[in-house]
Amino acid sequence: MHIPSSRLLVLALTACVGAGATGAVHATTPQDHNRYKWRDAQGNLHYSDSVPAEATKFGYDVVNPQGIVVKHVDRAKTADELAEAKLAASKALAERKAAEQRARDDEQLLSTYPQEEDLRRAQQQQLEMLNQQIKSSEVSLRNQEQSLAELLDRAAEAERTGKEFPPDQARQLAVMRKKVDAQKAAVAKQEADRDEASSHFEEEVAHYRELKARIAEARK
Repeated sequence: MHIPSSRLLVLALTACVGAGATGAVHATTPQDHNRYKWRDAQGNLHYSDSVPAEATKFGYDVVNPQGIVVKHVDRAKTADELAEAKLAASKALAERKAAEQRARDDEQLLSTYPQEEDLRRAQQQQLEMLNQQIKSSEVSLRNQEQSLAELLDRAAEAERTGKEFPPDQARQLAVMRKKVDAQKAAVAKQEADRDEASSHFEEEVAHYRELKARIAEARK
């Protein structure tokens, strides 16, 4: 089909106008990338295409082309705040691990002793073992005290008669004194350990009953 040259000119001019209009609209459209919004120390609001140091100091928002906040970034923490946060995180971690360990201990307690009588029996056996150890230490202490008394008698006899106390027996006397003192301390510690264990056993029974009560309540 033959198109007159005048018609072709009109079409060309129309295309140019359309292209120009399209370019004008594109030039006035909003920016198509995210921007950063923050307030300075005086509370003044700022926008920028990059993150300046002042924004990291006070914190900033990331906004999309429509002006909607898509992310918030808190201000940079001080050295003291970082140290405090680290300490708090360490404390929280320790508390979590302790809670997990308690849960494992509780589970083992219940599985090892299905009934309270089983727990009581095991505790009594431990107390008897501790008492036996104390009795054995006390026997050893009495023997050492007897040996010490004999050496002291010899030393006193030598002093009364004006004789020289043999150096080897003097050394033996000093060693025996130390042994007796050490054995007395060992017996005292064993007795303290037994008393502490006995107190712990009562707490353990009370905790055991609490765990059993929780289980019973959960099954209702």
